[in-house]
Amino acid sequence: MTPGPLSETIVTAEIRRGEAHAEILFSGAWTLAGIAPLEARLKALQWPRERALTIECSTITAMDTAGAWLMRRTLRMLQTSGCDARLRGLRAEFDALLKLIDSHAVSPQGVQPRSPGALAQYGRQAWSFLIQSVGMLAFLGEASVALLRSLAQPRRIRWRPVLHHLQTGGLEALPITGLLSFLLGIVIAYQGAEQLRRFGANIYVADLVGLSMVRELSPLMTAIIVAGRSGSAYTAQIGTMKVTEEIDALRTIGVGPMELLVLPKVLAMAVALPLLTVYTDVMGILGGMVMARAQLEVGYDTFFNRLNDAISLTSYLIGVGKAPVFAVIIALVGCYQGFQVTGSADSVGRQTTMSVVQAIFLVIVTDAMFSIAFSALGI
Repeated sequence: MTPGPLSETIVTAEIRRGEAHAEILFSGAWTLAGIAPLEARLKALQWPRERALTIECSTITAMDTAGAWLMRRTLRMLQTSGCDARLRGLRAEFDALLKLIDSHAVSPQGVQPRSPGALAQYGRQAWSFLIQSVGMLAFLGEASVALLRSLAQPRRIRWRPVLHHLQTGGLEALPITGLLSFLLGIVIAYQGAEQLRRFGANIYVADLVGLSMVRELSPLMTAIIVAGRSGSAYTAQIGTMKVTEEIDALRTIGVGPMELLVLPKVLAMAVALPLLTVYTDVMGILGGMVMARAQLEVGYDTFFNRLNDAISLTSYLIGVGKAPVFAVIIALVGCYQGFQVTGSADSVGRQTTMSVVQAIFLVIVTDAMFSIAFSALGI
């Protein structure tokens, strides 16, 4: 129905108690212009306590969809509280509008989502993993194309960012990687000392420390430390640029984010991680030498001479050769997750955490695949 003037609506719309004890009077224009005062009157009204309640509506002069919705909500509230509220004297056109609103209303029970079952949850996780894998493969392909284009035209390579990331991801990582590798060598030698002493095989502590550090532990632990240190930094940097729309600005001025933000990190990491692995090899063996001297009374010269027989060139190259693969994984995962940030600081933290977890997981899986392949080849 067409509402009356605003002043008439506010004045004539009324809700009050009737002469009978269980009677309420609705009157005036129930329209959108007077909804706020009507709601205030409904909240302030002292409703009768009787189970049966009659609502007199014969004096309602106008009603639109907003008024019908408010009346329906009031009736539902009374029925929910256990009151049998009935309308009396409502004009036919107003009653038709009220029934129309009631027929199109959504029941609150109908909109409550059901918790997905176990199969549905597994399906969602599998689909999310598939989407992540496809996106990562696409990102790898795009980075490979950009790398080939840069190698074909070396002047396109931005050497200043490469050198900067070499310093931050390589040179500045020397203290933490060296310390942890030194302590790891001490732990390995300490754990093996008691067992080797029982069999009088003290000298073989050099084999234990040297081979385990050079072939497996040194490249793996260095990659894990760098993933937590540099990989997370890559994600946070690119993610912050994504939030502040700096990446969109780079595309606007014709600068490719892949060549400016991704390739320098990948190239720097591919150079820095093998060098860090060689450094941690030395620090880990040095820690083992110190513990061998303290626990097994194996001299430094004896320990070093035994290393020449214990560590072959093949084992050394296997350990160093894993490092570039780990480096590419760490850099690509860190950069990819940075590009997945979606416009909020919370998203930066979430993607940074995901970057570290995925990089470490992929590094360990790749190392296991290397071990299986070398075992099958008899290396």
